[in-house]
Amino acid sequence: MFFCAQCNRACQVYADFSSSTCLVKPAMQKGKVELYTHAMVREVITNDQGLATGVVYIDKKDLNEYRIGAKVVVLAASACETARIMLNSKSKQHPDGLSNSSGVVGRYLHDSTGTDRMGILPELIDRPRYNEDGVGGLHVYSPWWLDNKKLDFPRGYHLEYWGGMGMPSYGFGFGMDTMRKYITDELGKPTANGGYGAGLKNDVRRIYGSTVGMSGRGESIPQYDNYCAIDPDTVDKYGIPVLKFHYKWTEHEVKQSKHMHDTFEEILTGMGAIILGTKPGPETQYGLAAPGRIIHEVGTTRMGDDPKTSVLNKYAQAHECKNVFVVDGGSFVSQADKNPTWTILALSWRTSEYIINQLKSQNI
Repeated sequence: MFFCAQCNRACQVYADFSSSTCLVKPAMQKGKVELYTHAMVREVITNDQGLATGVVYIDKKDLNEYRIGAKVVVLAASACETARIMLNSKSKQHPDGLSNSSGVVGRYLHDSTGTDRMGILPELIDRPRYNEDGVGGLHVYSPWWLDNKKLDFPRGYHLEYWGGMGMPSYGFGFGMDTMRKYITDELGKPTANGGYGAGLKNDVRRIYGSTVGMSGRGESIPQYDNYCAIDPDTVDKYGIPVLKFHYKWTEHEVKQSKHMHDTFEEILTGMGAIILGTKPGPETQYGLAAPGRIIHEVGTTRMGDDPKTSVLNKYAQAHECKNVFVVDGGSFVSQADKNPTWTILALSWRTSEYIINQLKSQNI
């Protein structure tokens, strides 16, 4: 038994999944991989036939430009960054960016919807301490449960829960001046606001483990007019043109967020919680997080059968450059309310098998 709680920094003891520990290191152990670190890819290079011949990258340490040749180029930089690379990969054969005669690269960008609410349960104040590792979103989850025909928005969302007695992170106990009014003395009267030193520490200990929160994560509708494009006036520190974003939520997502908050309020109140903060209204789109905040960006290099309306085929192979593949979230035509990682991995596996087959058949 040990306690680590550094999961968000990639698991250092190989007890949980992360791409570096579960994919990259085992591949390196095979002895057939050359790993280039601190390499910021600028563009994919193509020949006179429009096929990829490698990539150009900038070394982050010496800021010099380098080239790597390749028979097949696989992009997995994340949906937006892959779109950035492809849009920056202009040539005579690809004047609008790699495999972008359709103008769809960067289009249909969409993220999960999200909003949150928290409450404090007086019955849990000053409760006994015990191990609650895993309590919350790791173990408790509510999938979509309603009939959209009876609602004023399409698709749906799921609920994630958080709270418990996990290791407190930095910042726990901040704002005790607003929390202490829920701590009562032996006569049931609220204690006075303020406090420092031993008194403050005691208050923090008493209220620890008494809060519960929930998050809604939902499905948004892909829109052609939600997109990222190259900013003609701005480059990053490596001299590579950056992206600018055009993204607005529709009434579907806003109504979904309102429904989330109505649900939060119903559940928390039914639990006997005192709901903290103010319920958001239409002036803030009912607390709907800004696009990109949930970090589930997908759709920028969507797959499809028609090259006029898509960038990739069903194997994530570029329609107009058959030896380029995209294996991040860019290929998604839509995504459900779930995190996209496992689907990205499944599609990557499928694409990898297809690449092997095509190389053996000498099609690429």
